Amino acid sequence: MSNTLKSNFAYANKLASATNNFLESAMQQLAYSAKKIEQNIDDNTLLQAEVTRLNRQTNSFNSVIINKYGIISATSPELPLIIDQPLSSPGATQAFKERRPLISDSYMSKSGNLIVFISHPLFSSKGDYLGYIGGSLYLKERSILNDLLEHHYFEGGTHIYVVDTKKRILYHPDSARIGTFLANNKVINQVLMGNDGIAHINNSQNIHMLAGYAPVKLANWGIIAQRPIKVTLSSLDTLIIAVIKRTLPIVIIIFILIGLFAHFISKPLKRLADIANRTDELNHESELKKVKSWYFESQQLKTAMLKGESVLQLQIGQLRHDAQTDPLTGIHNRRSLKVWLDKLIHEQTLFTILEIDIDFFKRVNDTYGHDKGDEALKALTKLIQSVARKDDIVARIGGEEFVLVIPNQNSEGAFKIAERLRLAVESSHIDTVGYITISIGIASYPEHGTNIEQVFKKADNALYYAKEHGRNRSVIANLIE
Repeated sequence: MSNTLKSNFAYANKLASATNNFLESAMQQLAYSAKKIEQNIDDNTLLQAEVTRLNRQTNSFNSVIINKYGIISATSPELPLIIDQPLSSPGATQAFKERRPLISDSYMSKSGNLIVFISHPLFSSKGDYLGYIGGSLYLKERSILNDLLEHHYFEGGTHIYVVDTKKRILYHPDSARIGTFLANNKVINQVLMGNDGIAHINNSQNIHMLAGYAPVKLANWGIIAQRPIKVTLSSLDTLIIAVIKRTLPIVIIIFILIGLFAHFISKPLKRLADIANRTDELNHESELKKVKSWYFESQQLKTAMLKGESVLQLQIGQLRHDAQTDPLTGIHNRRSLKVWLDKLIHEQTLFTILEIDIDFFKRVNDTYGHDKGDEALKALTKLIQSVARKDDIVARIGGEEFVLVIPNQNSEGAFKIAERLRLAVESSHIDTVGYITISIGIASYPEHGTNIEQVFKKADNALYYAKEHGRNRSVIANLIE
């Protein structure tokens, strides 16, 4: 449960950062277009061309409009019926009133769309207000924001949802809940106050959830990632049942053997006791010679028990191996990685984390299929192992995310190893898939954090920096601060 809370917290933070970056990018696109059209505000042909370019080229908005002198002058997609007409929607009214770069509150349009309106004001060279350029996001329809959130959604009981300042749901895996309001939820209250963290909560269906949350500060939204406790613990139930099923036959056999050996042990002991009571009789020595040594029987019992325990330990060892190993690649999984990292921190050992992510891996799966994608993951595993040293730890912690832990190595030394790995991957041909590239985030303990969560967060930030600045590169955490 603790690991799930930490995982959901990291997941919510990662998604909040990605959403914030998208909104910031959208506002920058509008700002760029605003500078371009402010100098030619009366050129309607230019205005129409610019909204068309902004809508089609970036795919950031479902629609784009220009409001000039209080009326609509250009739209994309083209809507002739509203050209030269005033627009009185809540988002348009808010943009016209506040006259600043703005992400509006969510609202329902007349056509039933749940909309967030992003706008940038237009000013003349003398500072006179001319209007605004704005883009709409339709939250109940396909948009780049929905694609971003759905891309990060994963199964297994964990899901995310997004709320705005009015506690209205902007995104939810259940599309029917988009646009509805939530109340009396302590997590939502906290995240809308700008806080992030973890919590045990009961959701609206009174299901006990393990939640991590983080704010999208640019829009004052909140992102919550949560997983039912029942689902979290179900893997333990499955493991316990598997242990019982595998060990019960062995236990039954062992008890049968114990009963048989007890009989064989008691029989010669009884004969020995009987002979001892007849020590005055003749020929008792010859009868003793006929009794099999009970030490031999004890040895047989001991051997049988050792054999039974050997089989039992083999079964438990296999279960432990399955619980700590990634089934696809055969390397450490997240649980096993945590054990090793806890050991390194307990021993105060310097180490560096390389957080590795395949660039555009979704494109590989979509193009060649998941089977070939799995082959690419196996091939990358071998390349990482070829670069790793004897004491290095190689683990897979997600779909296409790997971690290489390098003990007794600082970030500068690890950077050289990361570059050697990156170049090896870049130049290696993988059957069917061809060539792939990777991005690597680098963070060291204790240089970048005094605990593993801080080090991973720094590595995460470095990896996202690498992703956002061209991919196929290695980035050390302190170089982006």
